[in-house]
Amino acid sequence: MFNHFLPLEEALEKRKQTGILRTLRSRNEGVDFYSNDYLGFAKNKNFRNLLLKTVQKNPDLLKGSTGSRLISGNTDVVTETEEFIAKEHQYEAALLFSSGYNANLALFASLPTRHDTIIVDEKIHRSVHDGCKMSNAKKIKFRHNDCGHLEGILKRQNGTVYIAVESLYSMDGDFCPLQEIAELAEKYQAGLIVDEAHAFGVFGYGLVHRLSIQEKVLATVVTYGKALGTHGAAVLTNDIIKSYLINFASPFIYTTAAHDFLWISISKGYEFLNENKAASVQLQKNISTFRKWNVKSPSDENSPIQSVIIPDNNQLKLLSQTLSDNGFLTYPIFSPTVKEGAERLRICLHSFNTEEEIVKLTELINEFT
Repeated sequence: MFNHFLPLEEALEKRKQTGILRTLRSRNEGVDFYSNDYLGFAKNKNFRNLLLKTVQKNPDLLKGSTGSRLISGNTDVVTETEEFIAKEHQYEAALLFSSGYNANLALFASLPTRHDTIIVDEKIHRSVHDGCKMSNAKKIKFRHNDCGHLEGILKRQNGTVYIAVESLYSMDGDFCPLQEIAELAEKYQAGLIVDEAHAFGVFGYGLVHRLSIQEKVLATVVTYGKALGTHGAAVLTNDIIKSYLINFASPFIYTTAAHDFLWISISKGYEFLNENKAASVQLQKNISTFRKWNVKSPSDENSPIQSVIIPDNNQLKLLSQTLSDNGFLTYPIFSPTVKEGAERLRICLHSFNTEEEIVKLTELINEFT
């Protein structure tokens, strides 16, 4: 009767046999070198107290939204938060989502049509690929950070074209040549969309803001579940794109809105970020400490993400377990999340990691590699 589940069981068994079966586990105790809490805001008592006082003054923030934003879920709080975010980032408009995944899904599933082309960096986040599938647009990959290859593809396109990149790539921990790609987008009249999930907060308001290239970027996605220590995401764009997403983006239209506490935690997060700039300074010091111990990594010297390539599943598991036995929490990444042969240990550095912890971590890695 249930034989149609057999292919599912076989797929799971195959992953189990190769040692890459994903399972849910409780958060472990140990030194955090694996979370995206780059500035430590998620566990910061002062930030927590700021949010607690805000709720105590207005308990209605905890009310459920009761519906999508197009029905009963739109409030003054979310509207004011979007206006605030747009102004801070020097964009015309902002539209909030419950996650960065949903924000990317909305953008790439609704903006391009089946007659358009989306050119994506080969290492772009999975959420972008999923959105592209929903759009039915033609998708072309260009070699990672290769502007020459990108331009060659752009020259051959007709009609509406979109380019998708991350400003800081979450697997390799390297930066996009954002200025050059923005110039190519402008030259070939392509709509550039930049995912700033791992750059926002770590580098102020992100690299689009830092480079002052908002006018060359059609849409920027910033997320708040990483350096800001809360949750949600915003699409920064113009009024026309915002209105189009509200009208045509299924992930926005058919999602029950978050309660106002999420939106207010984001606006308070901006306030806390601006009052605690020392956290990002300390993070850069910790990154420098890690880099000076000469761990082999393809990642940029200023990136909070430092990958160590271990192209052997068994060796990668052994290193991860050795670090875990010594109290260090890291995350091994196997294919198919990354290409076969590019398996790696993904290390996330934080403002709260101590020099002693970082040095001990690097010693263990260097002994192993």
